[in-house]
Amino acid sequence: MYLHHVAAYLPTAVVANDHFTRRNGLSSDWIMERTGIRERRRAAPGENTNTMAVEAARRVLHEAPGVAAAEIDLIIGATYTPHDTIVTLAHAVQHALGVADIPVVSISSACSSLLNAVEIVQGYFALGKARRALVVTSEHNTAYNNEDDTVAGHLWGDGAAALLLSAERLAPTDLRVVDVITGGAATVGKATTAVTLQPLNRNIIMPHGRDVFQHACQYMARVTEQILARQQLTVQDVSWLIPHQANGRISDNVVRSTGLPPERLVSNVETLGNTGCAGAAIGLADTLPRLQPGQRVVVTVFGGGYSYGAMLLVRDEEPAG
Repeated sequence: MYLHHVAAYLPTAVVANDHFTRRNGLSSDWIMERTGIRERRRAAPGENTNTMAVEAARRVLHEAPGVAAAEIDLIIGATYTPHDTIVTLAHAVQHALGVADIPVVSISSACSSLLNAVEIVQGYFALGKARRALVVTSEHNTAYNNEDDTVAGHLWGDGAAALLLSAERLAPTDLRVVDVITGGAATVGKATTAVTLQPLNRNIIMPHGRDVFQHACQYMARVTEQILARQQLTVQDVSWLIPHQANGRISDNVVRSTGLPPERLVSNVETLGNTGCAGAAIGLADTLPRLQPGQRVVVTVFGGGYSYGAMLLVRDEEPAG
């Protein structure tokens, strides 16, 4: 399986930390010290999870060389902040692209949903049920966020990204999906109470932030090491590490734990905040143009409910001649 292209969509409205200083008294320095977040994006009136997903999908097809919307035969959507639980973001993308009679599925495993979506594509490809797939991640956190919450109200941002995957290599710049690992750790710590979003209450709450922090650091480092060991690689073979973009301190901790040189970390949390399962995909979109033949990327994620995973990608050396 190959990753042909990635594209992101970000709302234009920027919300700086001083917004929360005025709102609930949290200083910008305090937020930066504890989270690494300086600003985040907020969806405009009329925008939502589905509209952002559609824009990301349109962008990936517009930018992708040689792939038309009519060739897409599978769409997987991923979000924990749905605009509509019946007309899901996958249905909205299918409608916007005008591709009829293909499988469309939306899933949620909190902030790790990106990699579960990729695994679903692996299954369809392995069974011969699809050849070209879109994975679309989108989060409208600000639709649910309580900005007066001094524990977590300043963490969240909005954004979307789309990945175009194929069963065969389409271009020399494609990344080969070498391995994907996912798991659920809902039996550990305070997994089922640490971060919750109950749609009827329309509020993301995080009463056990320290527990989230500790387990995110532990699991993202561990699964990164696990996926490398399965391929008989070390952290020195990794060109870029793209963790879930939740907190700058978590990302730094994962880098230290794995022994990865800090300059190989991809981080967008300072300017985007926590964009949920879209965060790592947005980071991948930013990283893709920089990749050279032979370079490897690890995407590692962790989410509420304590789901986790890692994906290893490589840009294969181009054939001689």
